[in-house]
Amino acid sequence: MARDGRARVVRNGQWGFIFLLAYVGAAIYFISVSDGSFWGVVLGLLQAIVWPVYVVYHVLRLLAA
Repeated sequence: MARDGRARVVRNGQWGFIFLLAYVGAAIYFISVSDGSFWGVVLGLLQAIVWPVYVVYHVLRLLAA
């Protein structure tokens, strides 16, 4: 809330929807390449959360930063 007691409205819901779609797509991909076991699916869901880290790492590695 703002200092004067009024609530602020933040309108960035479209980014949340885009991130949700990216997560769902990554989860589908990582689960489809897993072996289908319970822990393979759990690992696929965890990889879907952190896949942007892999992308940034490999891009920086290509740029030799």
